[in-house]
Formats: sequence, structure tokens, C-alpha cells
Amino acid sequence: MDKFSLKGKVALVTGATRGMGEATVLGFAEEGADIALAGRKVEELQQVADKVKKMGRKVLVVTAHLGHLEEIQPMVDKVAKEFGKIDILVNNAGTNPALSSTLEMTEKLWDAVMNLNLKGLFFLSQSVAKVMKQKGGGNIINVASIAGVKPELNSQVAHVYSISKAGVIMATQVMAIDLAPFGIRVNCIAPGLVTTKMSLSGFEVMPGRKEMWLARTPLKRLGAPEDVVGAMVYFASDASAWVTGKTLEIDGGALLT
Repeated sequence: MDKFSLKGKVALVTGATRGMGEATVLGFAEEGADIALAGRKVEELQQVADKVKKMGRKVLVVTAHLGHLEEIQPMVDKVAKEFGKIDILVNNAGTNPALSSTLEMTEKLWDAVMNLNLKGLFFLSQSVAKVMKQKGGGNIINVASIAGVKPELNSQVAHVYSISKAGVIMATQVMAIDLAPFGIRVNCIAPGLVTTKMSLSGFEVMPGRKEMWLARTPLKRLGAPEDVVGAMVYFASDASAWVTGKTLEIDGGALLT
């Protein structure tokens, strides 16, 4: 079980203020990691930081909009300067600001989703990987979605979000090959419908969506943010030392149906 320990590790987690990001932060801290929390709202970041401090871990709050590439390098530099290294990167930040079908898609909506979900993820990974390379390796964990494996059968949601998450899965594989010579492993989780702020807002605009998901999920419940933590710790730790380029679907069995 010692292989699951993150003691002495430094993790940078994006989208760290709520949902799967916050759950991952607290899970990593419980396993011994020091944490850099990245997001846009300093007040919300500080609330999570206070929880980490109470667990006896070092914590740093860094603000950045990862869809704006010019904000990425200063953030990474700040984390590296504070901790001296970055062992783990969790690319959890993402967005799905509106529902739009293929025929209704606008360039503005496309760019808003792709810039954060895929472009920002890739270039943040690039920046952090350069730090990891200097220190002898590390682990990058991307957050995709089962929507990147199979789109929902509804024209409102079979849109750029699914395309961006499919890109995240492929980016994971490409980066895993490119970064393996430097001791950097890259893996991905693809959650099903987890009860986050984003998914709950979708229930409001699409009546019946929750019931549809429950009907198609063999385990008969939606995911909780804590359901992804075990996979996060596995990929971040030496327990997965011979695993790279893989995507783990965490969906209650939804893709089976």
C-alpha cells in the first residue's frame, strides 16, 4: 500500500475550487502531497486551501484563466519557485458554457470550449512537463469524459464539448509517447455524469436528463466527486508505475448500455 503514498510529492490541480477538483485536492493531501491550487476565483481557492492547511500540508493558491495562454507560464513559474518542483499535474479545469447542436454552433462558443478544455490543457502540460523533465519525471492526469468516447443521443449535447473531450483522450496518448523518455507518465480519467455544478445546471435546462442517465447506468446512481479520487491517486502514485497513455472510464457502467 506504500506505493499509493504521495508523501513528499507536489501536485498542481486546476479547477480546484469545487467538484472533482476539490475532491482530488483533498484526496492527494490525505495521501501526503503538498498542493498548488489553480483557478480563477481567489476567494473560492482560499476556502479549499484552508482545508488543506488543516490537514498539515503545504498549499499555494495561484490564479489563472487557462484558456488564456499568456497566463500559463507565470503560474507554472510561481509554483515551481515556491515548491522547487512539480511532480503531479491534474488537468481538471473545463467548461461547457452552453448547449448547441452542430447546426447552431458558433465560432465564439467553439473557441470558448476548445481554448480551455483542450488548447489550455495541452500547453499547460507542455509547460509543466519542462519542469518535470528537469527533475527526472512526473505524472500528468487529464480529465476527459465519457462524452469524448460516445456522444449522448441528443442533438443539443452532441457538440463541441464531446469533440474537445475526445481530443483530450488523444492528447493523453500523444503526450504519453512523447514524454515517456523523460520519465513522465500521462494518463486520463473519463467520468460519466458526476454531480458537479456544471452537470446540475444541465438538469435545469434539460428536464428528464437525470432520469435518462439513471436509467442507462447499471449501478443506478450518478457519480459523486469522491468517486474519481481513487483513480486519481492511482495514476499519481507509484502504484501505476508501468501505466501510461491510458484512459479509465469511471461511469457506473453507463457506456455498457
